[in-house]
Amino acid sequence: MAGVLVATGRNLRQNARFRPKHLDIRRKNRTFVPNFQSNCKFVHAMNNNLVNRTLASFISDVFRVLPVITLTGPRQSGKTTLCREQFPNLPYVSLEDADTLAEVQTDPKAFFNRHPKGVIIDEAHHFPNVFSYIQVIVDEDRFHGTDQHHYIVTGSSNFAMMAKITQSMAGRTAVFPLLPLSTSEILSYQPKASTSKMLLYGGFPAVWMADNETLRHQLLSNYYTTYIERDMRALINVKDLQAFQTFIRLCASRVGQEFNASAVSNEVGVAVNTIRSWLSILAASYVVYLLHPYYTNIGKRLTKTPKLYFYDTGMAAFLLGITTEQQMDVHPLRGPLFENMVINDMLKIDLNRGDNMQQLFFYRDKSQREVDVLRILPPNLVEAYEIKSAQTWNADFFANLNYLRPLLKERMLKTTVVYDGLQENPQPENGIINFRHLQW
Repeated sequence: MAGVLVATGRNLRQNARFRPKHLDIRRKNRTFVPNFQSNCKFVHAMNNNLVNRTLASFISDVFRVLPVITLTGPRQSGKTTLCREQFPNLPYVSLEDADTLAEVQTDPKAFFNRHPKGVIIDEAHHFPNVFSYIQVIVDEDRFHGTDQHHYIVTGSSNFAMMAKITQSMAGRTAVFPLLPLSTSEILSYQPKASTSKMLLYGGFPAVWMADNETLRHQLLSNYYTTYIERDMRALINVKDLQAFQTFIRLCASRVGQEFNASAVSNEVGVAVNTIRSWLSILAASYVVYLLHPYYTNIGKRLTKTPKLYFYDTGMAAFLLGITTEQQMDVHPLRGPLFENMVINDMLKIDLNRGDNMQQLFFYRDKSQREVDVLRILPPNLVEAYEIKSAQTWNADFFANLNYLRPLLKERMLKTTVVYDGLQENPQPENGIINFRHLQW
């Protein structure tokens, strides 16, 4: 994920706080129940607790320097709420609305003339050419030495958005991915949330607002059919929907495993190129991502096959048919889902600070020695992390870290086990931390 970070000052560490708008509001004769198709773009809770989105203050700071902010990420991760709460003076339009989209496509210049100081354009991937018009406007401002226009553009499809940004907006925008809620953001709302609940619910704000298991399941089901399947139909012509459903459920069953497109192709019964195409669209839509192996000359034969993870463990659990915390407690894939959640948090630590250039890998050699995460820091230094879902400490957790250390020698900065237990010792060599306290 490439991007621009222009941010200074202690205010960058201050979290924005959002006041509730889309709530489960029960009055005498009126009930509003959230769903993914209507008023659920929120990051707050029905008891008026406020959920902090760490990224918000960075966006505000960068917006003082650059005329355009581009916010990407999964649908319903909170992009719209963040923008509208942080910049209430900017008018808002959504290109998800068919009439608005037609209006912008028919006469883009008239649309921008109606917003002389700028505008928030939501779901801009429906009309990627919008960036060309914004480029002309902000370049004209620069030529005249003015700062009249400010734009915030959001989108849920990395595919169409990034191609246009690279072409039209280099040096004019900062790109920020907003992923679902991190562990720290969830705990700011529900400090006593259990590990299995966090795995089951994932990070979509609407799911955390659901007050019963039936509604939570309906929200995830609605998200899958409304967005994932619809996006697949829109971006590529999925002729066999049943085969795609088999494919995405196989992906969920392979969380934390090396992704072999040929093996999946044989199980689904479609061509390898079709599997790769489906995977690329799921990645572009922020449903799944690949963690690539660390590959360097250290005298070992290393794997070159990436591992598959979901951006949201709640969606993975839904696809696996896990519906309750009790099922999650004993499910055979609880360990891989826990690993998935921790790696998601590692991504979010950097992305929520405006750093899009993080380098995370895993290590595995041909003798099946594996370390879950290697974080690469300049100049080619390494922090190594093992992830364990256990609550009981075991000295054997250090085995693969101790194996890797002499191979990397002085390049190894830190070795840490991240797990679910209470015993902690956050030292640089063979440290131990609870996943709730993960930071760097």
